[in-house]
Amino acid sequence: MGTVFSFDIRGPRARDAWGAVEDAVRWLHRVDGLFSTYRPDSQLSRLSRGELSTAECDPLLTEVLLLCDGAEQLSDGWFSAYHSGLLDPTGLVKGWAVERASQLLFDAGVTDSCVNGGGDIQLRGNAAPGRPWRTGISDPLRPGRVLTVVEGEGELAVATSGTAERGCHVIDPDTGRPPRHPLVAVTVLAAGLTAADAWATAAFAGGRAAREWLEGLADVEAFAVEADGSTWRTSGFDRYLAGPRGG
Repeated sequence: MGTVFSFDIRGPRARDAWGAVEDAVRWLHRVDGLFSTYRPDSQLSRLSRGELSTAECDPLLTEVLLLCDGAEQLSDGWFSAYHSGLLDPTGLVKGWAVERASQLLFDAGVTDSCVNGGGDIQLRGNAAPGRPWRTGISDPLRPGRVLTVVEGEGELAVATSGTAERGCHVIDPDTGRPPRHPLVAVTVLAAGLTAADAWATAAFAGGRAAREWLEGLADVEAFAVEADGSTWRTSGFDRYLAGPRGG
């Protein structure tokens, strides 16, 4: 998928997790082979060119496209898998793939894990007994600096959309061009990375206007950075802020 993936396995099953990690890696390669927008022979590329119908594709493509349609409806069109005449569900598919990889680990008995796909993260369980996972949110204007740290137990996903890593790669679905607004990054917290990834993409496309929309999403919080260095957050975001470590 053109980025780096990592697995951090904790807990009592960590030493026995190699088989589960190998299954998760195979899954991610399968997703890349199906959904790559860079490979002309991927099913997504062939579907976009009209060489395949959805009925001829792997059922996973239908699953993802239905998720994209739902995200478009719930985001008032800020999220879209279609732009400039091309089919491109990458604003959702990486988060979906990482969440499913995390589920494969959990199904194999790995209760405590962090799966990181290019900075979008699916967490499960704890980092250590009694210690939640902690994730830093980078400053998009000052590389190497962390603006704030969030933490959580159980299932927590952290996804960021913005300009820091790859420049402005999000397209305004109404204009077909990069958004013209002061946001440079939006980080979304949710239970699952499928939703967090899609909502971060939608919120960055929507800009400041997305703040009220984000407030209305159940069990979703967000943190945004603007070009002048100012920040804003949704009303429930602070409950995820990491406290000082003890001991």
